[in-house]
Amino acid sequence: MPYLCVHFENSPLQGSTNEEKDMAHHKSAKKRIRQDAKKRVANRYYKKTTRTAIKKLRGITDHAEAEKFLPKVISMIDRLVVRNTWHKNKASNLKAKLTKHVNKLKG
Repeated sequence: MPYLCVHFENSPLQGSTNEEKDMAHHKSAKKRIRQDAKKRVANRYYKKTTRTAIKKLRGITDHAEAEKFLPKVISMIDRLVVRNTWHKNKASNLKAKLTKHVNKLKG
């Protein structure tokens, strides 16, 4: 029965890319949907890149290497806060934990 078939290609969680399937009727609302889709893809990229860098930093065992890499990761985290992708408290907690991790490697 084809009417029972459910497709998750354009579910609300992923966002819709087809203008015909959007509920918006105004030109400005359709434009906003297009802009949001672009921003969502960009934000996902920046978040994933930062998370990967954090995992890499946590995997480093050499103190000198970790100390050199830490400012780059902190900069990435701060950029996510400026873009309102991550909350400032989350960023603050992460930076504190990562700094603590790097300082533990010294001993």
